[in-house]
Amino acid sequence: MRLSNLINSLPPYHFANAKQKIADRKAAGVDVISLSMGDPDLPAPPAVVERLCAAMQDGENHRYPEYRGMRALHEAIAEWFENRFGVQLTPEQDILPLLGSKEGLAYAATAVLNAGDIALTPNPYYPVYISGATTLGAEPYLLPLREEQNFLPDLDSIPESVLARARVLWLNYPNNPTAACADRAFFEHVVEFARRHDIVIIHDMAYAEVYFDDFRPMSILQVPGARDVAVELHSLSKTYNMAGFRIGMLVGNPELVDAVGRLKSNIDSGIFRPVQYAAIEALRLPSSWLAERNVIYQRRRDLLVEGCNALGMRAEKTRAGLYVWAHVPQGYTSRDFTSWLFDQTGVFITPGTNFGSAGEGYVRISMTEREERIQEALRRMQEVLRKA
Repeated sequence: MRLSNLINSLPPYHFANAKQKIADRKAAGVDVISLSMGDPDLPAPPAVVERLCAAMQDGENHRYPEYRGMRALHEAIAEWFENRFGVQLTPEQDILPLLGSKEGLAYAATAVLNAGDIALTPNPYYPVYISGATTLGAEPYLLPLREEQNFLPDLDSIPESVLARARVLWLNYPNNPTAACADRAFFEHVVEFARRHDIVIIHDMAYAEVYFDDFRPMSILQVPGARDVAVELHSLSKTYNMAGFRIGMLVGNPELVDAVGRLKSNIDSGIFRPVQYAAIEALRLPSSWLAERNVIYQRRRDLLVEGCNALGMRAEKTRAGLYVWAHVPQGYTSRDFTSWLFDQTGVFITPGTNFGSAGEGYVRISMTEREERIQEALRRMQEVLRKA
């Protein structure tokens, strides 16, 4: 069978391969501790599960759902956004529910990019930023995120010849994989930059509600004028431990929101209604639920950061997100270290180079395991590194 050039050009998706590797080792009897994926191990809130089950009993909800989501879900998103960020959104114009934010990233790129355009892309990056451009014949222009610059891109260093073809700027704060956060001054600069060069900002904010201490990540839409040039993606996966539910949202510039809605309506049939009802329930949970959940992640963060530093894998305490971005021990590349570690200990972490060339020298470690399993992983790592 002859497949399309697009399919033949697609690289394997790392996390699909990672799951297979883990499954193979488990089948061989290895006690694998996976600290690789940002897949919450904590359950969805009980009220959310109850609402899902109740909605499942109503046969009306078994029919085709609305292409752009129920009006009630639009209103719940608008209410949540105003309560959380102080930003007012028009429910039917500025909001589009999604089957998780991952599809929104790809669709938003499709709605803006043409062959030959440039997508300004952070490096390291979430892989969809690259495939979302290259599958359209667009070209990623990589912006290195360096530790000495707080993992923020240097927009002023981009050549004019690149800016002339640039149509999209990908942003992701709190960042995956580095866990870096951006402040208001950075977002204000970005909005002015995008307006000056007629560039669309696609801000991937999947980790907005996993935060620690007194820090609260801000939305780019809090910057005056941002809605003219930007859209933002949020996900209930990390926010409410609902990764398997597959539901998120695209908000912001109404023209681009509508364009993605038109694209989606030609490709899929919308979100299963019981999942929409569950999302409404989640968005109306008290902030105390998030605070209690984030205390659990904060304990895990502290355990991982302290453990990594004790092993000589320098890491900083993150202010938000599900990951620790740690240096590899001296004498290893990122990929060699993670492969060796998995072979020796059954501990599976992600090499920084899975997210681009600027990830060399780092590993990404997820907080999505119980404290006792994290402690066991660190114990195994200490044992083999001591012998190495």
